[in-house]
Amino acid sequence: MKKDHVLSLGRPSHLLDRVRELRNELAQRNPLELAVNTATVYQPLAEGRGQFCFSYWQKETALSYPAFLATSVPDQNELGIAHQALILYYFLTARPRPLVEKWISFAELPDGRFYNQAFQGYTGRLLGRHFSNQLNRMEEAVRACGGSPYPFANQAYLFWVLPRVPLLLVYWEGDEDFPANYQILFDASIDSYLPTDACAIAGSMLTRKLIAASVG
Repeated sequence: MKKDHVLSLGRPSHLLDRVRELRNELAQRNPLELAVNTATVYQPLAEGRGQFCFSYWQKETALSYPAFLATSVPDQNELGIAHQALILYYFLTARPRPLVEKWISFAELPDGRFYNQAFQGYTGRLLGRHFSNQLNRMEEAVRACGGSPYPFANQAYLFWVLPRVPLLLVYWEGDEDFPANYQILFDASIDSYLPTDACAIAGSMLTRKLIAASVG
């Protein structure tokens, strides 16, 4: 991973270029093999055409083949560019490997230590400033985003991004000396399903979803 890659993913022009590259790479792959690797269902539609069906952030989603364009099934709307990138990274990277339910931090991902401070800044520390120790407010946002309780730390919640990509939001209660501490953790198998770049995207998305769900 290039040392400016994670940060540059936030630039729309870079994402557009990267999405084009990912689609070109995936167009060379066998769709049936991709379906096995990603735990998705491939539906042939016509000769040389089809779609992958799967849950994305717990919403029914389709990815066309060979164009590799992701759409929301209920409304047939094309997903935004960051969502396209995350799904394409998953399809290109995924290799079957059991989830281990051993949770690791962003710093433990390949090259993650270099970007860990930045990642915590736009995920855990941002959540800490927004929710602090307001558990009821946080739990309402968690439910709205499809999270479920998980036995870890003071409080933890499990979110499914893609069929083999869970995220764990972990909370440690603060006190008068230390602020509340939030972290987003990854299953230790994550490097078989997403590169570090895409893990950064997923963590940022979850943070924004939780904050948006608590506003108003």
